[in-house]
Amino acid sequence: MVTKQEELKVVIGAGEYNNNLGWIHTQQDELNLIDMDTWNKKFDENSLTAILAEHVWEHLSYEEGIGAAQLCYKFLKPKGYIRCAVPDGYFRDKDYQNIIKVGGPGPIDHPASSHKIVYNYKTLTKIFEVAGYKVTLLEYCDEDGQFHFNEWDGEDGVIFRSKKFDPRNQGDKLAFPSLILDAIKY
Repeated sequence: MVTKQEELKVVIGAGEYNNNLGWIHTQQDELNLIDMDTWNKKFDENSLTAILAEHVWEHLSYEEGIGAAQLCYKFLKPKGYIRCAVPDGYFRDKDYQNIIKVGGPGPIDHPASSHKIVYNYKTLTKIFEVAGYKVTLLEYCDEDGQFHFNEWDGEDGVIFRSKKFDPRNQGDKLAFPSLILDAIKY
């Protein structure tokens, strides 16, 4: 168990990405967002400075998402935060929406095949607010499909699938944006 008073920053479901040097990279089998036992085996409550979850929350149902946010809240220090990125349900691109839809486009081994929900900025914000966080939106599309960007620092957690870091999204045309927010524990 990690008990030092250092800054502990954790990536949930890190996959093949290693965009966050100095962070603890985890996979679902070792740190599960909805399994308190896996958290208790690795960390003390109120011990984490930051949690990063890039394209993880959409694999949980809405209710599981609230439960996961509440569980993370227990392990974050006061003023600790979750940087969460999910596919954006308001991004106006038919092919993108087909890829991110609930159940994915098929086949069963496609990464999106286990998607349980497609979020927009309102539904994702609500999950974290219900769990007690203050939310700041970083990148998102509104109901009209208009993209919004609020400056954010990669030092606080790199989200690869973003306007800021994904080469597919450079220039004026977005190809694969994410809905990104910071949820801060107060």
